[in-house]
Amino acid sequence: MMNQDDFFKKITSHAKEYGFIFQSSEIYDGLSAVYDYGQNGVELKNNIRRYWWQAMVQFNENIVGIDSAIFMHPTVWKASGHVDAFNDPLIDNKDSKKRYRADVLVEDFLAKIEDKIAKEVEKARKRFGESFDEQQFVTTNARVLEYRSQHETISKRLYSIMETNDLPAFKTLIEELGIVCPISGSRNWTDVRQFNLMFSTQMGSTADGASEIYLRPETAQGIFVNFLNVQKTGRMKIPFGIAQTGKAFRNEIVARQFIFRMREFEQMEMQFFVRPGEELQWYEHWKQERMKWHLSLGIPASKYRFHNHEKLAHYANAAADIEFEFPFGFKELEGIHSRTDFDLEAHQKYSGKKIQYFDPELNQSYVPYVVETSIGLDRMFLAMLSYAYTEERLDDGSERVVLKLPPVLAPVKAAVLPLVAKDGLPEKAREILHSLRYDFYCQYEEKDSIGKRYRRHDAIGTPYCITVDHQTLDDNTVTLRDRDSMLQDRVNINELRRYIAEKIKPLVG
Repeated sequence: MMNQDDFFKKITSHAKEYGFIFQSSEIYDGLSAVYDYGQNGVELKNNIRRYWWQAMVQFNENIVGIDSAIFMHPTVWKASGHVDAFNDPLIDNKDSKKRYRADVLVEDFLAKIEDKIAKEVEKARKRFGESFDEQQFVTTNARVLEYRSQHETISKRLYSIMETNDLPAFKTLIEELGIVCPISGSRNWTDVRQFNLMFSTQMGSTADGASEIYLRPETAQGIFVNFLNVQKTGRMKIPFGIAQTGKAFRNEIVARQFIFRMREFEQMEMQFFVRPGEELQWYEHWKQERMKWHLSLGIPASKYRFHNHEKLAHYANAAADIEFEFPFGFKELEGIHSRTDFDLEAHQKYSGKKIQYFDPELNQSYVPYVVETSIGLDRMFLAMLSYAYTEERLDDGSERVVLKLPPVLAPVKAAVLPLVAKDGLPEKAREILHSLRYDFYCQYEEKDSIGKRYRRHDAIGTPYCITVDHQTLDDNTVTLRDRDSMLQDRVNINELRRYIAEKIKPLVG
């Protein structure tokens, strides 16, 4: 059984070998925590973005999209709280010289306690078999109760420390828990310090006349400052949403875990504007809708879970994460937040402009409340890659690596392969390629044996391989090979479009 560290290394290696992800500026030894998407990666990324956009905008009459600028007036970030409060608590280990987020060190410690509880449950399940009552076990077993008590006590201290920004108490907690540096194994820690995550730059033609602006650390504020523009020009009626995808930038000191935490990343966000007092019912609505979207990709529900926040951000009155089971454990994939009227009120105050909605049914004006759904596109990419990567031993003793990506997301939908590169087969294969490429992204390939070509397309997740052979010239049929089952059917060329469309049809809508 491969351990999770080795599994994660195989995923990152596979991502480079097959043109999904490259280290940025690699020929210059790279740039830490910044990555480029290769020829297959950009297709997968585009397909994820498109699948999200369809679910949020195309399939909802009351949600529209925008694309706001990365550069914004610096007062936007003052109003949003990012200038004063967008900080990470950092701590250094004096022996390894490595820097860590203090809250993540404690959260990793809590995750180990959760793992201990899970192991106790699993042992009991094996011991008692079908008669096992998990709920009764976790509420009565002495060891589990002790672990849960530890977890609750530590969690409360962590949330209290973060709420009060008590940095000395942070270090004390880390020391009391006996947390060691993963590299050096020592407990030789510095004091905890705050570090602002925003990148700043200068806008202007001369140093004296330049003004400081920021690269946006999130895409949400571009939606909020355009609320009136969209509402008026689109004649939008509450409740309605505004969606956006785009780059955001954070000066992550402790960037790690491949593309899970990067300095330049992409978000897919939707802000849903509602009447005050109705925000919590819409919050519950979007929690369920977003989980449905994830499950629509055919990935088991056991890979996802909700994590409800005990410590809320200053702008929220309810918050939850959809967590995915990455190779390094369950981590946040998407956030759903009830942001109240914090953002619009703040921009109304700082801009001096009235940002309100006149509700004809209530015959009154008010500042709308907001429910946010926010997912990291890069994290969704990593989730799909880590779920799909599969090593299989076949009946003949050989092995293959296959990316069992949801077909709707696969970079290449079909590969058209002439059995041999002669006898008119390449010409016929290209004819088929041209007939399909207006509907699907397809590739033509003739180099190497047909078996090696199948393996290459297994490795990038192509759902179908279409093989053109000598029989094709006689009866207009081809061999259609399915990626997951490896079964091959003889199909008429005129039926190919229907087969592929059925395989990759969207599951939301």
